[in-house]
Amino acid sequence: MSVQVEAMPYRHVLDVPAMGAAVRIARETTELVLVECGVGLRHPSVGPALLILAELVTNAVRHAAVLSPIITVTYAHGPGAFAFAVRDRHPYQPALFGALAAAPGSGLAMVVEMTMELGGTAVVRADADGRGKAIWITLPL
Repeated sequence: MSVQVEAMPYRHVLDVPAMGAAVRIARETTELVLVECGVGLRHPSVGPALLILAELVTNAVRHAAVLSPIITVTYAHGPGAFAFAVRDRHPYQPALFGALAAAPGSGLAMVVEMTMELGGTAVVRADADGRGKAIWITLPL
């Protein structure tokens, strides 16, 4: 997939507290954002996108909440692509593609596998200060 997130014109940002309800709030918001972008909820990428998002938010709640009381979900939409990022302020940066080999049944491995099956991309981007990161998922529509 060659679409760059920076080139996508539509943006929406959601801040949620790092607690269990964050997953539900992020999923519901994602559905609203997709509809607002003109993507039908029956599109074949929507179900997997919601599952990927839920897993990333769950991981942030489980593993980063101590250092990151707020989780930020950023959405971008452009011609033929939808992207989202889950950002927390924990410095640990997981090796996304290492998860496939090291922990094939893990949630992170599932995120990478589903993203690849859909023809998308998954990247970890460190915050400028090194104290956090965002995991960006870009999916073709």
